[in-house]
Amino acid sequence: MSRKIHIFDTTLRDGEQVPGAKLNKRQKIEIAEQLAKLGVDIIEAGFPCSSPEDLQAVKAISEVVRGPVIAGLARAVKEDIDIAWEAVRRAERPRIHAFLGSSDIHLQKKLRRDRETALEMAVQAVRYAKQYCEDVEYSTEDASRTDFDYLCRVIDAAIKAGATVINVPDTVGYAIPTEFGELIRRLKERIPGLDHVVLSVHCHNDLGLAVANSLAAIANGANQVECTVNGVGERAGNASLEEIVMILKTRNLAFQAHTEVNIKEIYRTSRMVSRVMNVPVQPNKAIVGSNAFAHSSGIHQDGILKDRATYEIIKPEDLGIREHKLVLTARSGRAALRHRLTALGYDLPAADFERVYERFLNVADRKKEISSKDLSSIVEIELTKVPETFVFRDFQIMSGSSMTPLAAVTLVKDGKELIDAATGNGPVDAVFNGIERIVGQQGILRDYDLKAVTMGKDALGEAMVRVEIAGSVYSGIGTSPDVIEASARAYLNAFNRFFANSH
Repeated sequence: MSRKIHIFDTTLRDGEQVPGAKLNKRQKIEIAEQLAKLGVDIIEAGFPCSSPEDLQAVKAISEVVRGPVIAGLARAVKEDIDIAWEAVRRAERPRIHAFLGSSDIHLQKKLRRDRETALEMAVQAVRYAKQYCEDVEYSTEDASRTDFDYLCRVIDAAIKAGATVINVPDTVGYAIPTEFGELIRRLKERIPGLDHVVLSVHCHNDLGLAVANSLAAIANGANQVECTVNGVGERAGNASLEEIVMILKTRNLAFQAHTEVNIKEIYRTSRMVSRVMNVPVQPNKAIVGSNAFAHSSGIHQDGILKDRATYEIIKPEDLGIREHKLVLTARSGRAALRHRLTALGYDLPAADFERVYERFLNVADRKKEISSKDLSSIVEIELTKVPETFVFRDFQIMSGSSMTPLAAVTLVKDGKELIDAATGNGPVDAVFNGIERIVGQQGILRDYDLKAVTMGKDALGEAMVRVEIAGSVYSGIGTSPDVIEASARAYLNAFNRFFANSH
């Protein structure tokens, strides 16, 4: 009989620890609502004690998102647990998730504790959290490098103290599948109490084995997997939610396990997380990469035309990936645009539709045809914008191989046009300098990525930047058929994030 595997999504906590991917409250709620549509079992909404902003974001998610368990992370100390409970107590199904290092290197080098002291801290933390919340998860941080006998003692004590979920993390991605699966099997054999709680794993991808280790754990009895959309997370990232879900669906007989994730929402969730966090998905990423269902080989194309099963083990439409042949141009009216949006799965309120329509006309005036990918890009950027302190209006460039590039930039603030000019090492640098002169704030460009959303000379350009402003890194994204304009919109988007977070 197929076992249910609980999907614990930590995109909003571990995933948000990617440099430059800091989310505001509105963005966190938006992703959490989409995760609920996706059908994850648990949403780890944040680490409430890490900042007042994260506390407020987790509280807001707890108040508005229904369906999944809402978890808040806490160190194994009373103050953190108090704050975590304050954050999740209004949730329909709250959970406190406490953690403490268990490996000798964590105990000695990070915590400066001996094993017995740490064991007592674990017990006290679970008991204290249990006073607030029936559902308490306890994580033995760095479990894969922990002495086995001591790990058993900690887990057994946490269960007896009242933990309902025990999480065994491969915190630094050190394990390999055979030994990690064996660890889970041995724990279940040694600790009878594990049969009465949820046994979870949380694997990092430092050696590229996060998904493989998670699957090995499932095969040996784990029934919860902690993962993130697109595999985002600390360092090399976490186990990829979409890969785990689709492996269990595609190879169900091999694992005798399943999830209750709504796979038709996978692609939309992936794109939302990528754009809101400004973390691009690599083209060859399994399941959700842009090339995941692309076929260039003549032999492959011939096979696909005869029977898609020859080279596709997953139907892209099952994941919510749709491609339509209806051609949109600048002459297309609102009715045609709304028809295409509906076909793509977007049901936009009137105000949002008008914003998308105006941006659609702006792009369509300079591009012959608007494809489904172009339109999805326009919609998602327009609907994930931060409040715009400054609005992009126009730019002019004078540049050449034998002259210093000069850019004149026009922005709008509170209905007033602001114009300034600047030089730079190139036209993009000149536009960036002009933006800085108008907004009155300097930035340091830490990362710059430019790609085409579609094929052809008139492809929609998509720029992604990370900019250090006043000591913090902010991400920005912009699109346009003109790559300089796309770059300018992305750079201004990063400054608008800065100003939004400063208020």
